[in-house]
Amino acid sequence: MQESAITAKGQTTLPKAVRVALGVGPGDRVRYLIGENGEVRILRARPVARLAGLLKEGRAVVTLDEMDAAIGAGATEE
Repeated sequence: MQESAITAKGQTTLPKAVRVALGVGPGDRVRYLIGENGEVRILRARPVARLAGLLKEGRAVVTLDEMDAAIGAGATEE
């Protein structure tokens, strides 16, 4: 379990293991999701600019059946 102290300004440093797990470094941003039970999840924030080219033309077109098969295969992999 990882811990860090909270400063008087409400700031903290993410422990190295947490930064590695999130894949974040200096200048990156994180998001905090607060659940109904008070549990907080920290996620790496990804800027919209990193999505550039995601829908680039020339990628293979797949059918809905092919997508369903790929999802099913991914769900059963360990």
